[in-house]
Parts: sequence; structure tokens; C-alpha cells
Amino acid sequence: MDKNTKIALIIGAGPAGLATAYELLKNNSGIRPVIIEKLDCVGGLSRTVYDGNLGVDIGGHRLFTKNKYVQDIWNEFLPVQNSPSIDDIYCEREIEYPKIGCDPNKTDDVMLIRKRYSTIIYDGKTFQYPIKLNLETLSNLGFKTSFCAGLSYIKSLFVKRKENSLEDFLINRFGLVLYSIFFKSYTKKVWGRDASLISSCWGHQRIRKLSLFKTLLNALVSKLNFLKFSKETSLIDEFYYPKLGCSQLWEKMAKYIVNNGGKIILNSEFVDFIIKDRKIIGVRYKNNGEINEIAANYFISSIPIADLVKGIDAPYDIKQNAINLPYRDYILVSFYTDAFNLKNNTDYKTVNNAAPECWIYLQQKDAIASRIQIMNNWSPYLVGDFRKNYLISLEYFVNQNDDFWNLSDEKIIEIASFECEKYNLFRKNNIIKSAVIRELKAYPAYWGTYFELENTKKFLSGFNNLYLIGRNGQHCYNNMDEAMISGINVARKIIGGFDYEK
Repeated sequence: MDKNTKIALIIGAGPAGLATAYELLKNNSGIRPVIIEKLDCVGGLSRTVYDGNLGVDIGGHRLFTKNKYVQDIWNEFLPVQNSPSIDDIYCEREIEYPKIGCDPNKTDDVMLIRKRYSTIIYDGKTFQYPIKLNLETLSNLGFKTSFCAGLSYIKSLFVKRKENSLEDFLINRFGLVLYSIFFKSYTKKVWGRDASLISSCWGHQRIRKLSLFKTLLNALVSKLNFLKFSKETSLIDEFYYPKLGCSQLWEKMAKYIVNNGGKIILNSEFVDFIIKDRKIIGVRYKNNGEINEIAANYFISSIPIADLVKGIDAPYDIKQNAINLPYRDYILVSFYTDAFNLKNNTDYKTVNNAAPECWIYLQQKDAIASRIQIMNNWSPYLVGDFRKNYLISLEYFVNQNDDFWNLSDEKIIEIASFECEKYNLFRKNNIIKSAVIRELKAYPAYWGTYFELENTKKFLSGFNNLYLIGRNGQHCYNNMDEAMISGINVARKIIGGFDYEK
């Protein structure tokens, strides 16, 4: 390598970090990206965990974007399917596909088009998600509750609360009654605290354009095919998904980066920065127990700010505010089974008439798990024999100091399998194999020292060759495409380009 070549050191090989490296190379910037990654694989929070020919996502990640540049990147590595997938053929589904693309039964390098179905189990009844005021919903709620919900929603249209909290945000969009039924207790289970104690910034970030009015308008326009209507991300009916799981996309990007002069160093954990005259000149990282150093010109971080600031000599208050930034940790319990009891209540054909949902939200008061994930409906190619076997996961949102987090894997599997029987997913004797996956700092949260975040970022911006990207790097609960855009924009700033419009 030419000693005059500039280096961009990227911490974290998730979507944001990979997008940064990709953009530097794609534009022939002359800047060599070097990525260090703590895990033994790329993809970060958006990765797929494999066990032979089985694959389960950490959280499940729909690929959907309104950003053409990001969509073009996805399609560069994984063209969209132009022929039926194996379960489409098996079910004799009549679906229109693009004329240009790939046959998923002839190549693995393909992006599937999947139907999006999600439901809520509440009070023993099933509701569509996002919430729709249709006959099924009204029947499940009952006349009195439905009437009160309608009045409450009408009131929310004219009497707006000041949006200091997530509770205010949700009530303004759905009314107090629907908020109390579908959001209040579930929010507390997911985040570990009441919505009144969470900043409204979360709502503006994740569901800023979603409201009951939007869902009603979407339902109406869906029936009127001659009208063009730009759907919000939360209301999409279809999404893209890599044939072999989300990691397939990131592995393809990683291969491109390495083949074009970049470098990715796995099993390497950030330790601290080497700083001279208020300028970062290098990074120390731990690999296989040894401390290594890399000198670089630019430094881009997608790791949690709490972890990043530990490697900087910062004022006491800045360091404490960063270290105490709130996060929600995550446990996924995956089951490979020979049965799945939930049946299909839609007109969409499914294998063995099994439930078509990607996610089922558990809002039962006695449920510990928050969501059920059915990988068969993400990609049948991840499930072994999709005609008779199922890959089902339960998701638990916890903190690492919780009793649940500190249980053994065996105990967690026992609790999760009990819940699966309780909600009639399958019985214990249907389990072929199971696994527990734990993820620290999976979701940046919006309370506590989050309100001091701007001061922390202002301090970090004092290092003019340090850039923050991605969900954890910015402490911003964004989607994959938004994380990628943050990395793309940093790459363009470094090479003197321009920000890409969101």
C-alpha cells in the first residue's frame, strides 16, 4: 500500500459502517477503508445467525426504502426475484413479478418479495397490525369499547396534547382509549418503563407519520387501485428480503469492499483512541487477546456512544452522561419444530395453511415474550424442509441486570417453550432443536441522559476527523436504510461530496 494513501478507520461492520466503506470505494476516492468489528461476522444488529441450512434474524429486518440510491445498492448485490419462490409455487400463488431480475430457484443471489402480515394477540383475540378500524377490530373490541375508542379518537383530532412524552405522541394520533388498549402496557414491556417517561422523540423517529387517519386512508386507497398513494414505511404491504437472510446482503457488500482494496478485521474490539494535539491519529483494538494499533486519517464510529467515549479522555460530566445513556437489551429464543398450530385466517395461500404472519405481537398481560417471529414467512429457503418444518422465535426485551437476562440458556428455553405451548404455537415434543441469542445494547432508548446527548455529541465534534454513524453511533433508533444513508453522507463529506437527500 502506498504510504501516502489515506485511511478511513471504521468501527463496526453493520449496515452503516459497510455503507461508508462502500461509498468511499465506489467513488474512487483514493481513501482506503479499514473496518474493525467485534463479532466474527458482518451485519451487526441486522445479521442472520445460521445453524447449518437454518437461519434466524436478530429481530427480523424488512428491507424497504423510499431512497432510490439505497435501493440501487441493494439491487446491485441482490437483484429482485422475477419468478416465483419455492413456497409461491407450492401454494400456487398468483403474484406479479418484475420482468428483470433473477429466479430464486436457480440462484441464491436474489432478493425475495414478501407479503407483510403482522397481528396483535390481545385479550385472547387477534387484531391486525397496524391497527385498523375494520369489522374484525370492532367485533373484537365490542360495541361499547369501539364507541368509546371512536369518540376518543375524534377528541384527539381537535384537542392536542403537548408532546413531551411518547404517551402524548401516541394519544394525539390514536386517542386515549386505543392507546390504553394497544400501546400503554406493550410499550412498558418492550422498554421497561411507562410511555409517559419516554421522550416523544422516539415516536417522531420511528412512527412519525403513522396515525389512525393514515391507516384508514391506506385501507381506503388500497381498494382504489387507480389512485397513486405513497405509503408510510409502517403501512407497507410488501417488503424485500434476501433469500438466505439479511446477512447475505452484508456479506456481499463486505466481499465487494475487500475485493476493491478495503479491509475488514473481525473479532476486533475497540479499546481507545490515540490522540495528539486534540486530533485522533490512531485506534487501539483488541484481537485474540492482543492489543493492536492502526494509524488513520479519518475515524468513523457506529458502536454505542457509551462504549466509544470510554476510549476518549473526556470531561467527567460528558463521560458519565455517555456511559449512562439508556439502552434496551435483547434475547431471542429460536425453535426449529415439526409442527406449528396457528392457522391462516386470511385469503393469502400458505404452506399447510399455517399463519402468514412475519411477526405476532404478544400484548397478553401474562406474556413475557413481546413478539413471535415466523421465519418461514420471511424466506422458506432458511427453514430446511419448509413443507413440514418451522423456524419460530420468541423475542424478549430486557436489561442485562434483569433476572431474566441472567438465567441460564436452558432455563430461558424452558420458559419460552412453556409460552409456545400456552399460546398454542407447538408442543415441547415438536421441538427438534433450540437456541438462545443475546444482544447487548440492541435498542438505543430515549430517557435519562439521552437529554444530554447533544452536549455529548458537541464534545465529540471537537475532534474534526471523528464521525458518528448508524443506530448506536448516533444513539438514534433508525431503520437500516437510514443507517446506511448516515454512512454514505459521512463518506461524501470526507471526499468533499454532498449529502444524499433522505
